[in-house]
Amino acid sequence: MGFTYQALAVIALVLLVVPLVSLGGAAARLSARRRDDRLATLRLLGATPATVSALAVIESAVLALVGAVLGVAVHLALVPALALIEFRGEALGAAGVLLPWPALVAMPFGVAMLAAVSAVLGLRQVVISPLGVRTKQDAPKLHWLRIVIGVGVIIVAFGVMSAIQVAPTAMAILAMLVLGFGGTLAVLNLIGPWVIRLVARGQAGRAKTPQRLLAARTVLESPKAAWRQVGGVAMTSFMAVFAGAGVSVLGALESDSDAAMRVLVTDIRTGILITVIGSFLMVACSVGVNQAAGILDRGELYRSLDMLGMPTRTMDAARRRAVMSPLRITAIGSAVTAAIVMLPLTGAALIVAPVSLLVIAGVLAAGIGIVWLGLVATRPVLERAAAG
Repeated sequence: MGFTYQALAVIALVLLVVPLVSLGGAAARLSARRRDDRLATLRLLGATPATVSALAVIESAVLALVGAVLGVAVHLALVPALALIEFRGEALGAAGVLLPWPALVAMPFGVAMLAAVSAVLGLRQVVISPLGVRTKQDAPKLHWLRIVIGVGVIIVAFGVMSAIQVAPTAMAILAMLVLGFGGTLAVLNLIGPWVIRLVARGQAGRAKTPQRLLAARTVLESPKAAWRQVGGVAMTSFMAVFAGAGVSVLGALESDSDAAMRVLVTDIRTGILITVIGSFLMVACSVGVNQAAGILDRGELYRSLDMLGMPTRTMDAARRRAVMSPLRITAIGSAVTAAIVMLPLTGAALIVAPVSLLVIAGVLAAGIGIVWLGLVATRPVLERAAAG
């Protein structure tokens, strides 16, 4: 029974930590890239690459450190409420949810280090070619090898999950779970922008309205930025399949009259709920920050369109399409990928069971709804950017 809890904890940890690390790195790079123009101007005025890099790293690291310290404070404030959560028939207690003090101290510095590394990676073009950044001449390139690597990783993950039943030790099973789920989630960030660019290229060629053309060109301008807008839903889609299959498994186990089994079923339900809530919190943060920052990054474009006479509602319609179109691809593609990886563990019957499909549809609808609310909430930011 103890190993079952460990395996489920590893799955939940991978489903949350891998996207969280990706979100943290993307947020830091996004923050750094928004300073490209200012730092590129410093380079053109004679600032050395070392000075530009130092400014970017220090600013990103300090902001990340402050945010991480606030996060630790929130964690401490929530300990009494989290301690009431029940597992194995009793409340976890403060000792069960409070992180050790070395981890509480080290975590802010780890977050600051991640932000610093991400800032350096995000500002490589500023250091190398400030004029190219200033004039926005360097269009992002995505190689087709991304899709080859991505498909290869998914095939490997499927093979790993298929072989998990013959694993020699419990540690080997845990390692295979981490490799299967973690590798698949990580590779979604690799192939997602390439697929979005491919679809947007076709949409640009078929566009018959200004908003459709502007939306497609917005995605093609930076497929990676478009992916960041909807990448959180990729995690939610993956989570939806996991939760749906889990609910189906619980339904099959509920008829068991064994007391220990009933406790396990209750704990799995609690774990699924906590994992889904955690994923939605990350998606909500990602959506709000990325959409607001995306508008500010294109502020000059929106002001130019406004001066040319384009109505704000047309710009907003293009912005919504530039987000919702990749969103549909992301949601469906990530759910299918998750189903492929989980197929050896659960079988097709549990994934396509009515209860499972209902849960999957509900979680996906909630994730898409969060993105739509983020678009509505950031409409005033677009109006201010267009007005200049």
